[in-house]
Formats: sequence, structure tokens, C-alpha cells
Amino acid sequence: MPIANYTTSVQAIKSVGEIQGMLVAHGARQILMNYAKDGTIESLSFMIETPYGEIPIQLPVDPPAVLKVLEEQGVPNRYCNQAQSVKVAWRILKDWVRAQMAILETEMVRMEQVFLPYMVGKDGKTLYETMIDRHFLLGTGKGDEGE
Repeated sequence: MPIANYTTSVQAIKSVGEIQGMLVAHGARQILMNYAKDGTIESLSFMIETPYGEIPIQLPVDPPAVLKVLEEQGVPNRYCNQAQSVKVAWRILKDWVRAQMAILETEMVRMEQVFLPYMVGKDGKTLYETMIDRHFLLGTGKGDEGE
């Protein structure tokens, strides 16, 4: 079965707008679209308020990875191109954010819990990227000691 949304005709900017609307409705602030040199939106950043202060979040989108999957799954050629992979990637992210907001609305989770892997540290890396660098080992919690 092909990847979700592979036939979408919805432009990325519309999906991004829908994501922004959901995030704002759930307390996100200072939403920023980050563009690649070719003018495509490569990520969406925003701030959330937590009991520990404002935390930056960056949601990535990887159209080349989506294109690779489309090609590997043998979807029709008209759907195997860079422009389509951008549409599909953002549509999938929109669906994921919608699902996360539904879980949030049940009060089973908190906003910072949902977006934990995408929290951006002072070094500009997401928590997930930092954990990869550390081979998923946690530090001691005592500053740089033992890390």
C-alpha cells in the first residue's frame, strides 16, 4: 500500500496554514516558516509556553525521504517528483499534528510532551538530534560533568 497522501493535490502552503491554525488553537506562539534556498518550506518553528518557560519547537519535513519512499513503493510516475514529495510531506505532517492535538485535547499529554523530540536547544539542535549525537545516553544532570 502506498504512503499516505501520495495523491494529494493540496499545496504545501495550505497544509502549513492548517498546521499553524491547529498549533495556535492549542497555545503555540511566534510561528515561523523556515525556507530553503529554492523557496520551499523546510520546517516550521514555534514557541510553546510551559511551566518552565517558553520552549522553541522545530518541526522538520523531509521531502527527499518522501520521494525515495514514493519511488520504492512504485507509485505512478506522475506522483514521483520533488514537487509532489513536498506536498505529501506537509500533508503527512498536518495529519500527524492533528492526531497529536487530539491526544492533547484528551489531557492525556501536555504540549511539551508531544513535541519533546523537536524541542530546540541553545545549540540550535533538536533534542532528538542531540540524543543521536549522544547515542541516546542521558547525561548526569550535573552540568557538563560526566557527559
